[in-house]
Amino acid sequence: MTEPITHPADGESLQSQALDWLLALEDADTATLARFDAWLAESAAHRAAFEHARACWQSSALVDAAAQLEARTAPAPRRRWAGALAMAASVLLALGVLVQSNVLLDWRADHVTAVGQRQSLDLADGSQVVLNTDSAFSSDIDGRKRTANLLRGEAYFDVARDSARPFEVNAGPVQISVLGTAFAVRYLDDTTEVSVAHGQVEVRARNSGARIHLSAGDSIRIDEQGAGNRVRGDAASQLAWVQGRLVFDDRPLGEVLTELRRYYPGWIINASGPLDSMRVTGNYRLSDPVSVMRSLAQVTSANLHEYPALLILN
Repeated sequence: MTEPITHPADGESLQSQALDWLLALEDADTATLARFDAWLAESAAHRAAFEHARACWQSSALVDAAAQLEARTAPAPRRRWAGALAMAASVLLALGVLVQSNVLLDWRADHVTAVGQRQSLDLADGSQVVLNTDSAFSSDIDGRKRTANLLRGEAYFDVARDSARPFEVNAGPVQISVLGTAFAVRYLDDTTEVSVAHGQVEVRARNSGARIHLSAGDSIRIDEQGAGNRVRGDAASQLAWVQGRLVFDDRPLGEVLTELRRYYPGWIINASGPLDSMRVTGNYRLSDPVSVMRSLAQVTSANLHEYPALLILN
């Protein structure tokens, strides 16, 4: 019996954990039930995620979706049917979690990119912006101010120098101020990361008012709890997406798949928990996530099952 492997998680991955527990409980022993009770008691978010997963599990929409997935394969034992249910439930759960929140943000944005899309923008002051996949962005530039808002996702800024008007970027828990430089901002799951390509950047944490100065090659992560440690010399891999690359060095496969899902306009499912902890290194083109998955399957000796808009690794 496979049990869920839990990690610190956002809403979407909590739903995935809840779904894993639903499957594990089908033939759970006493020890597994005890671990499930402990997971459930960790937080109200865990309990809410499990109730949501159970409601989707019992829905007619799930049964229909599972039947369509099962029809693509030859008849098999009960565990395969459970796998089809899990795949279908993952789709339904992710839709329920993500769509509602994203629609509200997109209404506030001037520019929105779809999953897998990048977009280059020329702002009124001469600054240039590259929006990464699944991002929402707005700006307000006039004779007195230069303000940009990253509502969701990731953006790379090449800012035109203007000593009279600092360029400010708002991204969740931080405000970034520059005169003329190049840097990237990533805002996902209430956490903001800033990586500097060249020049100087001032980052202000809203919750504490702390000001952090970053130079070329520096990066830092800030959430509602405060700022993490400044990392020097690590910005290059974090900026690789600007050139359309996904670069990772000795990273757990689970982290790599989480990043790759941002670029694939479908569903990527890891059906084997132990694969998450395998360490991988690579440099891939983001324009072809399917090829990336094929390479990852090869280097980890895993099997990749390809369906329309669905990739399953096990």
